Amino acid sequence: MSETVLDVRDLEAGYEPGVPIVRGASITVRKGEIVVVLGPNGAGKSSFIKAIAGLVPITGGTVFLDGRDITAAPAHTMVRLGLAFVPQTENIFPLMSVEDNLRVACGILERREIPGRIEEMYAAFPDLVRQRRTAAGNLSGGQRQMLAVARALIVHPKVLVLDEPSAGLSPKFVSMVFEMLAGIRKSGVTILLVEQNAKAALAIGDRAYVLVEGKDRHEGIASELWNDPVVAELYLGQRPQLHKGGAA
Repeated sequence: MSETVLDVRDLEAGYEPGVPIVRGASITVRKGEIVVVLGPNGAGKSSFIKAIAGLVPITGGTVFLDGRDITAAPAHTMVRLGLAFVPQTENIFPLMSVEDNLRVACGILERREIPGRIEEMYAAFPDLVRQRRTAAGNLSGGQRQMLAVARALIVHPKVLVLDEPSAGLSPKFVSMVFEMLAGIRKSGVTILLVEQNAKAALAIGDRAYVLVEGKDRHEGIASELWNDPVVAELYLGQRPQLHKGGAA
């Protein structure tokens, strides 16, 4: 069995005391996987991964990264611990050039590493090369997501966590983003992904979890879940007949 990199156990979290949005959700992410978190609107998917990244207060449960308990770690320390988070919005500095966006993201690297890592990001995301002096706010939606992901990858994270990377993009750019993520996984980076576009996410994922009302209600091999009747029931908000081990 592959090594577990991210292990989230019975997580409870929310923005207001006594009003949890995440209600005991548990997932595991193994080295080199793409794990997808799905669920209907309001299921708590984004709050779940933001809690893992230290951006939503955790009131119960634990988060382990590479065997280290990071449950109480502040958000600003996550990159040094090995977890890079790409939010759905406000994930670049729009008034700064593409290259300056990359340089700012290099904060934890040794100075001598920075030029080489920037060039590696340009090699991985060639669409950004000709835009290197362009203000990031002038990029297309797909290019912005490339830049946001490049900013996260530049510091060699153990786990890349993304919140709805295809949100608001045209079909052309949606395909581009998912191709990009599949390529990143092939390079050995572990990915945890929240995505509303279930079909596209399951096509590149290894395993997936379905969250409903803040709790993981179903899980399985990503390629098998698209036609899974339990997933359809959960998305429709109906009471599922089975979950996890098969009990009602």
